[in-house]
Amino acid sequence: MLADPRQSLLVLINPARAGSHAASGEFIARWRESLALLPAVFEILGVGVHAIGDFDAALLPAELARSMTSLEGDGLSLWRNEQFRTSIATSNVSVIFLGGAFLEEEVFIAALEAVRLGYDVRLLADLAVARSEADRSLVLDRLALHGVLTTTVRQALLEWAVCLDDAISTQRVVKLLS
Repeated sequence: MLADPRQSLLVLINPARAGSHAASGEFIARWRESLALLPAVFEILGVGVHAIGDFDAALLPAELARSMTSLEGDGLSLWRNEQFRTSIATSNVSVIFLGGAFLEEEVFIAALEAVRLGYDVRLLADLAVARSEADRSLVLDRLALHGVLTTTVRQALLEWAVCLDDAISTQRVVKLLS
């Protein structure tokens, strides 16, 4: 089922940790490429973007940092964060897209909590950095058992654009991805 951007929210957990950890150079290059696409999530599709945990706006694309809501706390406390809970309760969000570092720790727990609370959860694999790459497949398998779908930023952008059924937004996204 396509995620509706009007019912979607993207949350980055510890985005400042991702580029400085032991992930492969190839993964970090992909992380940066995917991160550069995120301003379109808000600008073209209107999807809100939140960040929690280790967050440094200087490490993110300027357009993204300006449109992102920064939350106090860490990924383990995302669902106890009053600002986040109020924001999500007053919206019609039903789909949570998650990415960040560390996949097998804070991102994992935030995803399981979201599932427990009844949200449709999607993991942005290209923005999910594992502290230990050996644990990555184990976490992805366990999340899949709980119904968490794995996708990428590129796939999410196309999914949202198609769901809107707006030719102009779809053209903008296709052009961005080409």
